[in-house]
Amino acid sequence: MDSGAIRRRLALGAAVLAASGALALTATGTAQAATGGCAGREVRTLPFKTGITHVYKRDGYVCAVTVPRTPGSARVMSVSVQARGNRPVVDAGRYTRLAGPVTVHAGHRCVWIKGAVGRSSVSSGWILC
Repeated sequence: MDSGAIRRRLALGAAVLAASGALALTATGTAQAATGGCAGREVRTLPFKTGITHVYKRDGYVCAVTVPRTPGSARVMSVSVQARGNRPVVDAGRYTRLAGPVTVHAGHRCVWIKGAVGRSSVSSGWILC
């Protein structure tokens, strides 16, 4: 094999490696965006009139995000997670895409999730006991 063929094969290998790395980064970013930054598996979806609160669980940690049904201009949104016996952890403010993520260590304790977009809200009661 001459040196030109070796260079072409090395260039092809480098291009394939770069493309696969870019694909991996894109796929990871898409998964991250879909979960809103929460790790673990989705265990509950709490829909309400103006949004949805997604609840995830992993290794004793519970995470939640609230997303509006129609993204757009900034509006008041909030999400909170409270493990039984502790104070709630809250993320509230004016957001365009989502409120949260909010993560707490719950262990095997029940949690109470709340989410709101505008004047509409949801409250789970004690769940995941």
